[in-house]
Amino acid sequence: MNLVSIIVPYFKKSNYIESCVKSILDQTYKNFEILIINDECTTDSNFFLRKISFLDKRIKIINNKKNFGAGISRNIGISKSKGNFLAFIDADDIWKKSKLKSQINLMIKNNYLFTHTNYYIINESDKKIGKYKVNKYLNYKDLLKSCDIGLSTVVINSNIKSEIKFPNLKTKEDYVLWLRLCKKYKLVGINKFYTNWRKLNNSLSSSVLRKIIDSFIVYYKYERFSFLKSLFFVINLSFFAVKKKYKQYFI
Repeated sequence: MNLVSIIVPYFKKSNYIESCVKSILDQTYKNFEILIINDECTTDSNFFLRKISFLDKRIKIINNKKNFGAGISRNIGISKSKGNFLAFIDADDIWKKSKLKSQINLMIKNNYLFTHTNYYIINESDKKIGKYKVNKYLNYKDLLKSCDIGLSTVVINSNIKSEIKFPNLKTKEDYVLWLRLCKKYKLVGINKFYTNWRKLNNSLSSSVLRKIIDSFIVYYKYERFSFLKSLFFVINLSFFAVKKKYKQYFI
């Protein structure tokens, strides 16, 4: 059975991290390691996460010396990983028990390198408030218009581990990586709901201004588009984000 390395960046999610870890430990697929990267960098978080590590010997805590952000923390976890597959989950999200087994088996059977799935949206109280269904295939041009990949649903074959590096951005750091990978590899969407993605109103991802700034950086700095072309794609991305939100919450 292939080893799966599960990367979990942690920053001020003490209310949710235990539920997240429990959903991993409850997986029907058992050959995994959990790499929790502590980016909070406090004595309290060190102590709190150490207690969580006692739940299972497969849990490893990596303490950052300073706050790097989610993207760089994931890179640190990737560098320490030993698995044949990399799976990502944020510290406030939850997986269904069959997530890893179903997704890994499908990837092995079809020789997929890069997959993601549908997801439910939940609030602070675990209530489902929406859902998002993926397309079976997304190419680079599709992804430029709208980032339709839930990070906590992604599994990637470690054969391309050397190419998996998140940039240092406050938000949209995963978007940069997905765009880069989609230029070379087929992204396969699995039409199953294996993940509950938590929407928190105080999170960085909920900041509209931060999203707009980082979206421009994605196109201008990382995709090397002109200023006007970058601006056009930011507007386009914003339009599709509103459309996506409507689909998530009202369908």
